[in-house]
Amino acid sequence: MIHVVVFLLSLAALAKGADLFVEYSARIAKKLGVSDLVIGLTITSIGTSVPELASSISASMNDAPELIVGNIVGSNIANIGLILGLSAFIRSIQTDAKMHDRDGLIMIASTALFFLLVLNNRLDAIEAWVLLVLYVLYVFFVVLSSMDQRAYQFRDFMKFVFDFEYVEPVKEGIKKNLPGFGSNRKSQKAESQPSIWNLRFFIDFLAIVGSGCLIVFGAKYLIEEALWTAKQLNIPENIVGLTMIAVGTSLPELMVSVAAARKNKGGIVVGNIIGSNIANLLFIGGVAGTISPLRVAEESVVYTIPIMLFFSLFLLYFVKSDWMVTRVQGFILLVSYVGFIFSAF
Repeated sequence: MIHVVVFLLSLAALAKGADLFVEYSARIAKKLGVSDLVIGLTITSIGTSVPELASSISASMNDAPELIVGNIVGSNIANIGLILGLSAFIRSIQTDAKMHDRDGLIMIASTALFFLLVLNNRLDAIEAWVLLVLYVLYVFFVVLSSMDQRAYQFRDFMKFVFDFEYVEPVKEGIKKNLPGFGSNRKSQKAESQPSIWNLRFFIDFLAIVGSGCLIVFGAKYLIEEALWTAKQLNIPENIVGLTMIAVGTSLPELMVSVAAARKNKGGIVVGNIIGSNIANLLFIGGVAGTISPLRVAEESVVYTIPIMLFFSLFLLYFVKSDWMVTRVQGFILLVSYVGFIFSAF
């Protein structure tokens, strides 16, 4: 019984710590003069993947690399099958061409690349660095897309990656959006300086430190209890990552997505799911793989990763079908996810 309590407490600490980390980091960034664009593309997008990142780093330190891949794959499947499925079932979600033509296709390409890299049952450090570099390039590309009115597509991202066609426009755009650049440098500094070093700033900083401690505590004991459960029930590590860890680290996103669907803001749900899946594959996989090479179970290569790819293709198809994810499609995703969980065990 004590192990169940510790598991639930560590999961709650991980989820709440990630939530507080995003909130207070954004507050401080705002006080420092960072624009909403940069905050959204860095703190918020990475912050939503903090539970997966923390649990993956903890798994690396506990010598449980198969659990990491299970967590990445399971989180991506849960994002589509459970979170999008439930959100769309509550209320049909409007989509648009940008979700399909740019980010959706980048998600498919990231999934396919990850699959190809782990076909030999491992992810080496060099391959992990490739994933990390691609994620950094993706963030820069999204910055560019947000600053320009033109509708960017997947082929534009490929040009950006391979021939650096858009490097100069990105540099110019970043200078305009980051503090300390441009003609208004002095005025920005003058405006932000008096409000930074005060009690409110110090409290926000302490909140970030406290949330970081919650994340570390939650991730450490979450992984330890998951590994204990796997040993007691004789369940493979990758299956634990696919189910208990993946669903647990996705709970905050689930609650936010359901709330957004109820408020008829489902388009945000689809965008966040696609962005989160890209971050899980490129950022989380990259960071974990650079710490130590990842072993990938044969079951993951021949079964669960292909299923992740199929779920991603279903998502892309549903996004484009009449530019609407309907309640029927949401129900299909939910049933498919439940079937996947049963088959995993």
